[in-house]
Amino acid sequence: MAGKDPVSLHRLYGGKIEISPKVPLKSLSDFAVWYTPGVAEVSLAIEKDPDLSFELTSRWNLVAVISDATRVLGLGPLKPEAAYPVMEGKALLFKFLGGVDAVPIVHSKRKTTEFVDLVKSLEPSFGGVNIEDIESPKCFEVLEILRRELSIPVWHDDQQGTAAATLAGLINAFKIVGKDLRKSRIVLLGAGAANIALYTLLRRYGVPASNIAVLDRKGVLHPDRDDIDKLLFSNPYKYRIALETGGSGLPPGAGPDKALEGADALVAASRPGPGVVKPEWVRRMSKDPIVFALANPTPEIWPSEAREAGARVVATGRSDFPNQVNNALVFPGVFRGALDARARGISDSMVIAAAEELAAYAEEQGLSEDRILPQLDDWKVHPRVAAAVAAKASEEGLARKPLTYKAELERATEIILRARKLTSLVAEVWGERGV
Repeated sequence: MAGKDPVSLHRLYGGKIEISPKVPLKSLSDFAVWYTPGVAEVSLAIEKDPDLSFELTSRWNLVAVISDATRVLGLGPLKPEAAYPVMEGKALLFKFLGGVDAVPIVHSKRKTTEFVDLVKSLEPSFGGVNIEDIESPKCFEVLEILRRELSIPVWHDDQQGTAAATLAGLINAFKIVGKDLRKSRIVLLGAGAANIALYTLLRRYGVPASNIAVLDRKGVLHPDRDDIDKLLFSNPYKYRIALETGGSGLPPGAGPDKALEGADALVAASRPGPGVVKPEWVRRMSKDPIVFALANPTPEIWPSEAREAGARVVATGRSDFPNQVNNALVFPGVFRGALDARARGISDSMVIAAAEELAAYAEEQGLSEDRILPQLDDWKVHPRVAAAVAAKASEEGLARKPLTYKAELERATEIILRARKLTSLVAEVWGERGV
């Protein structure tokens, strides 16, 4: 369907997803089992033990994709209705890549407390929650509260998904250049959802805070910056990073030109380029530098420019360049594993386990300067990530249904293959309309 008009195709199909039954129905008499009166026994069993809802209903495999539409893709704030097709598309990815059933939900609750209360009220209906396209810094607070107060997995892809995929790419990039990630100097250009989450993961992975310089539009986050007192209230997450890193040895107000001197890696997740990252800055980095320019639709620096300036490994967020860093490599498997283990949450250790498994899978396929992550069309990566996540949840005591790596690998593979077969039947049932 590439090259077709998206609006016309969406109108033709009336959206991208639908709900269909999965139990055998031959006549209305079957509803005596699936609905009344037989369903009363199921309800009474769940009334005695609410966790049975994960065994006796579709809740075990059902995720809510929820957005307030305050920061949608590269479009900025939209009306909730305008964000719905994006959430619907995410639900389609959940099913095709992870075998996860997902329901798009958009709302007009723009205050943090309202957003949180809405999601908390929906918890009994879902096995997990994926919050999506939320403005910063509100996204950090919403995720933090929901992770703490809900007893099901909660995920924000712009934070955790992008950070996990980036960490996986960094793990393999550092292998290629022969350096120790945990002892290297890393510059994060942009202090939005992705890089603040990446900072947290890098710290949990063992990188010292003093080795990480985080920059926003005003320069390096530094405890002596002019606006540090204001940050305490406007963005406590930036404030915390400023205090923990101490500015990474840089003077207050230092920009990327200064920060990149001698740096081993740059992860730019700031604003579309080109020209945001200058080739002369890359030349000032250490030997065999790593450059991730993740802005979409245009990276902060063109890969060819970065390589000409000396970058050994370059990654972007685009599929038409080598080394695409894409959160679609992460979230399907993370949710598959978390749901199958009936996890009570998604810990940072589970996210790191996903990144390490993603990196290991890519290494098994063969690493090179142009191949540090798996290809998006390699479906086998998702059961692997699921297995690592389920095993880590079980190890940490977060699983209601503990699973070994091997058991989840088999289960996830079966579920994902079934989902791929079902979606392949859509063309037979609906016909390839408009194609």
